[in-house]
Formats: sequence, C-alpha cells, structure tokens
Amino acid sequence: MSYRLTVRQGPKVSRQKFESLDAALAALEERAKDIRALGPLEAKKMIREFEPGDQVAGRVEISTGAFGADAGVDVMGDGRFVAFAGGMRRSELDPGQDGPFEAVRRALR
Repeated sequence: MSYRLTVRQGPKVSRQKFESLDAALAALEERAKDIRALGPLEAKKMIREFEPGDQVAGRVEISTGAFGADAGVDVMGDGRFVAFAGGMRRSELDPGQDGPFEAVRRALR
C-alpha cells in the first residue's frame, strides 16, 4: 500500500508519495511543525473578525486511496495542532495523552 501526503498552506499545495505509513507519518509531523514554526497568524477582519485560533494556517493530510481512509492535522493560526480523520466528512480526533500525531497513526491503522 502507498500513502500520499498532501500539504496545503495558503494557496500552495504539495504532494509526496510514501511506501510506508511510518515514513508518511514522520513527514506529516515534520511539515506540520514547519508550518507552525512560521509563527502565529494575525487576526483577519472580513464580515467579522477571525482570531488566529479560528484560522487554519496549514493542513497536512495522509490519504491511502481507500474510501474514508484519510487523516491528518490542521495547524491552527495560534499554533495548535488539531488531528482529524475522514476525507469529505472530517471529524476531529481526540489526541488523548499521546498527542495529535499518534491520533493520526491510530486512525490510519
């Protein structure tokens, strides 16, 4: 089985393929931390004001190609990581004591 890592950061989208889940998960964690290292987002005002914690600075997602077998991490504008599972129907994963990256690992096993 192969794994596709998709990284969305602003208008930029990049993709990589991996042959192992461990390699894909290591890349997911590295890229998510790279996005967070860029610093917090500023508040944005459109119709209402969006605080940094309400904005997604980047999304890093692993897809297996099977229906519904996607999981990843949203890097929020305040630096938080929010793990999720699912493609079109995303649901937030409970990070538990092990954190968001382990939650993604559990969702893809």
